[in-house]
Amino acid sequence: MTAIAVVAPRPRSRFLLDRPEVVGPLFIAPAIIYVFVLVALPFFLAIYYSVSAYTIFDPNYRFVGWRNFVDVIDSDIFRRTLINTFVFTIGAQVIGLLLGKFAAMLLVQEFPGRGIARALVVLPWAVPVSLATLAWQWMFDSLYSVINWTLVAIGLIDPAHRLQWLGQQDLAMIAVTVVHAWRLFPFGVVIFIAGFTSVPQDILDAATVDGAGFWRRNYQIILPIIAPIIVIALIFGTVFTFTDLSVVYLLTRGGPINGTQVLGSLAFQVGILSGDVAHGAVICLFLFPFLLIAVIFLLRVLRRREI
Repeated sequence: MTAIAVVAPRPRSRFLLDRPEVVGPLFIAPAIIYVFVLVALPFFLAIYYSVSAYTIFDPNYRFVGWRNFVDVIDSDIFRRTLINTFVFTIGAQVIGLLLGKFAAMLLVQEFPGRGIARALVVLPWAVPVSLATLAWQWMFDSLYSVINWTLVAIGLIDPAHRLQWLGQQDLAMIAVTVVHAWRLFPFGVVIFIAGFTSVPQDILDAATVDGAGFWRRNYQIILPIIAPIIVIALIFGTVFTFTDLSVVYLLTRGGPINGTQVLGSLAFQVGILSGDVAHGAVICLFLFPFLLIAVIFLLRVLRRREI
């Protein structure tokens, strides 16, 4: 007599969750909702307000077309702010990633306390930006600056002519760039450590046997291999820096005389603090085309490296 096995039908809900065409959209839906609510919706609201005369004092919507864009472009403060933004972004990227590379080269070596050193490197990420900026503000203080004290102690500056780090436009720009580069430093270290550890050791051993020294191995072997990782770091760092306003606002409020103003801080001051929502939205929209061009350029570089 032949036994007949009876297979119990699977629940319909379990059957649906086993289908990739159902599970895929289900998992990606929260990300799509997040991007729509916190990115797409504010972007379209900025476009909506940018062509109006909307302010918090006059909330009635009146269409004015391109007049707000013309007003912003004709502003000397905006043109200075645009230059400051590029200087701030490029300077912070160069300093942060270069220092991150050198630190990563040290941290991939074996030495006592390497684990503690790697943990300490992450501190600029872990410390709240407001607390860290207050510490830097004390370090740049005109009277009690530890930086000036060090420069005086080693004889680089005259004690009677201490540097006014946050009171002179050029020095203030250097100060905010250095602070933001300090915040980017852990990101650069992590990226470069990941890149260095992904290089096959047998390639480096073969290069050493062939007579390649430290600098040749570093710049002709390691850097070309990890170039796609560096480009990804540049993309994230550029977007993060170009849209950031926390360091500038907390350290200098955009001063002195708008000498450190960047697009993010200027948009915040005009649109939120001053209540001119329309012109603040226009300034925010100028972030988009520059970031789009930069990201497309870096992605094209990344694609060429992969090919």
